[in-house]
Amino acid sequence: MSQVQGNETVKLHYTGKLNNGQVFDSSIEREPLEVKLGEGRLIPGFEKGLVAMKVKEKKTITIPKEEAYGEVQKELFQKIPTENLPQEIKPVVGMGLVSKNPDGTESQLRIADVKDGFIIVDANHPLAGQDLTFELELLEIK
Repeated sequence: MSQVQGNETVKLHYTGKLNNGQVFDSSIEREPLEVKLGEGRLIPGFEKGLVAMKVKEKKTITIPKEEAYGEVQKELFQKIPTENLPQEIKPVVGMGLVSKNPDGTESQLRIADVKDGFIIVDANHPLAGQDLTFELELLEIK
């Protein structure tokens, strides 16, 4: 039986959980994830966890935040005057926003705080600063 070496295309089911057991993502009710390893499309700890797995194998891995989405970076918080928001937006903590960058790309932001006259937005990945646990089931190696 072959094993994942680290540069194949693999198909797998996964369930991602936070330290408190809350599921934040799962492929169980969807199509399995199919991805070519070694292209940087997965967080480093997830990819490392797949290496040496065999088809039909199941395992649980814990990924430290350093190998997931990293630490929360304070410099990714920004104060925005509420007058800069479209009038139809009523800011609420946790609300997602999209910002257009000068190069035309978009950044996903979350409102971290709402104050009188301004909001604080957070451009960190929502899972930054957290260790993650994944239950993996390798279905196929291509």
